[in-house]
Amino acid sequence: MIEKVILVNEKDEQVGLMEKMEAHEKALLHRAFSVFVVNDKNEIMLQQRAIGKYHSPGLWTNTCCSHQREGETNIAAGKRRLMEEMGFVTELKELFHFIYIAPFDNGLTEHEFDHVMIGHYNDPPQINPEEVASYKWMTAQDIKEDIIQQPEIYTQWFKIIFEKYYTHIS
Repeated sequence: MIEKVILVNEKDEQVGLMEKMEAHEKALLHRAFSVFVVNDKNEIMLQQRAIGKYHSPGLWTNTCCSHQREGETNIAAGKRRLMEEMGFVTELKELFHFIYIAPFDNGLTEHEFDHVMIGHYNDPPQINPEEVASYKWMTAQDIKEDIIQQPEIYTQWFKIIFEKYYTHIS
């Protein structure tokens, strides 16, 4: 199946559909989501992207993120991708949304209207090895400090999204 993204304007109104790679090559604004899963110790589940991913392989990022499909709600998309990547589903709620641009070394660019969601879960995930190499739990404060110490181990978009998330929860 060819994955298409939903092209949107700055009000998050759909203006078209486009094949995912083409939208990233042209840096066109499209709808996306980012999920942060937190446990009872207030730690965030981070995932390490699989080594075989076409961009940002092996880098650490939030619990999961992807693109909504046409006709799919933000929450339904988040739950779908949590199951596909991390092997579990939990209730999600949207915290905020914003637009960001993150260029990659391979010439692709994320230009996203990102819906940031949070969920709660305490058990180990059943990671999909095609998507995820590993996972770990970290507090927001430890993540903030680690991004300063070793920014190169985190995805470009996570550094942007985490700053907004940290401000939102502080």
